Amino acid sequence: MVEHFHQGYLVNFLVLGLLFLTAVSVEARVRHHKWEVKYEYKSPDCFKKLSISINGKTPGPTIVAQQGDTIVVEVKNSLLTENLAIHWHGIRQIGTPWADGTEGITQCPVVPGDTFVYKFVVDRPGTYLYHAHYGMQRQAGLQGMIKVLVPDGVVEPFSYDYDRNILLTDWYHKSTYEQATGLASLPFVWVDEPQSLLIHGRGRFNCSTPGTDVALCNATNPQCSPYSMIVIPGKTYRLRIGSLTALSALSFKIEGHNMTVVEADGYYVEPFVVQKLFLYSGETYSVLIKADQDPSRNYWASTKVVSRSSATPNGLGIINYYPNHPRRAPPTIPPAGPHWNDVAPRVAQSVAIKSHKDFIHTPPKTSDRVIIMLNTQNRINGFVRWSVNNVSFNMPHTPYLIALKHNLLHTFEQTPPPENYNHENYDIFSVQKNVNATTSNSIYRLKFNTTVDIILQNANTMNPKNSETHPWHLHGHDFWVMGYGNGKFNQSIDPKNYNLVNPIMKNTIPVHPYGWTALRFRADNPGVWAFHCHIESHFFMGMGVVFEEGIDKVGKLPTSIMGCGDSKRFHSP
Repeated sequence: MVEHFHQGYLVNFLVLGLLFLTAVSVEARVRHHKWEVKYEYKSPDCFKKLSISINGKTPGPTIVAQQGDTIVVEVKNSLLTENLAIHWHGIRQIGTPWADGTEGITQCPVVPGDTFVYKFVVDRPGTYLYHAHYGMQRQAGLQGMIKVLVPDGVVEPFSYDYDRNILLTDWYHKSTYEQATGLASLPFVWVDEPQSLLIHGRGRFNCSTPGTDVALCNATNPQCSPYSMIVIPGKTYRLRIGSLTALSALSFKIEGHNMTVVEADGYYVEPFVVQKLFLYSGETYSVLIKADQDPSRNYWASTKVVSRSSATPNGLGIINYYPNHPRRAPPTIPPAGPHWNDVAPRVAQSVAIKSHKDFIHTPPKTSDRVIIMLNTQNRINGFVRWSVNNVSFNMPHTPYLIALKHNLLHTFEQTPPPENYNHENYDIFSVQKNVNATTSNSIYRLKFNTTVDIILQNANTMNPKNSETHPWHLHGHDFWVMGYGNGKFNQSIDPKNYNLVNPIMKNTIPVHPYGWTALRFRADNPGVWAFHCHIESHFFMGMGVVFEEGIDKVGKLPTSIMGCGDSKRFHSP
């Protein structure tokens, strides 16, 4: 009797175990990708130049997964003369801080010829990005999108027939080497405005532009035929739109169609309708459009530089109503887009984004620490830099994650960065009499599980009557957007107007000209995390900081992230 009981128990246990394994395999899969990253000649805007491709493509392949899946990307660096790191933008890397892909912060770079394996879990559905995070490589084309779907049986708070991705980028003809050298030179050489705007890797540069080498520019090259998206009349489309521009803030418009915003950086939005969508580098949105216009013709998709006085022509694509020919040009003049310095509608969109009423993540009512960050343009020994509270960020040779975990504290400065600036006496509306700043590679140490407020304060640059738009991106976290304001942040008054009811959560946020943006997050993800302006040249010039939290809770570091600076001794090839 006892023996029968044990046998029955064992059979039941095995059946339950098999059922559990089956359930797990259905719920969470491992998705493998094998990538070779190398330079290839490409003509995305008809002008031929060296571009960084993934398996021959730029933008690279879209990663598609379901919530809870594990992503494994085996990256071979075939760039020959350049190191490499790839950041998974918007993926929080809970439990895998070494897979964040930020050279100098979470890993040593991948040297030419080496293969590096990134492995991480995508724990939230939504629209995300990936891109190079070494030097200014991102703007050479190493970038793409990540689409994380809801689990089977989960219903989203909106419906659609088809799901499409659109990645918006700007494009330069100069190499990143030339640009980086100019930014770090005396005299300073600015990168200037991009030559083109690309819609999912396709644009159109005017080959008859004076000074253009005609041997390098071919207007009939099929690589630069306009991006075209086929739509079926009457159907509703979810467009997942992301921006990975190197410099430009953008507006995006589809001629004759409204867009309903439903998702921002992976969070559901209380839906609102726009004719034009403003995007800042590092942001993603999902919008719904209905193909409900005259089906006998095609329509323009158009993107334009805003917030900078730019001569860069608008990027154009075609919304192709089936069965019209996909290359058939619309019969209308492409939409001109908004005026570059009309700030009010951009601020209005920022303020309009609230959490969907059924998906509110309530923020903590108060914070444990407030860090006010003044963003300014400065000089250091004559070199032009960007600074936070008069300190310009320099990356150390030993990545912080390794230095902190292995107690190599001599590898970076231990005096913490300033938490505020002299706001009583600082005039954000004028060029400062003394624009000189200092450099540092020190970091903010955050007490684990505390709530932190960051106020990003914008000011005048070194040019009179000029304040720029800065998109700030936080690695390893999502944050609540507590509020925006014009002028100088008032610490005794402005927090009383924070949105504590239904603030949206995001990972990237704009700071508007002469304004401030307040965000709140929980320091609950053990690791070391970058927080920086997502404009390539601005981060290169020092516009960023680093946060450490719960380093004692980080597991054993893989040796594959080591091998540079003082971490050479830990690296076993």
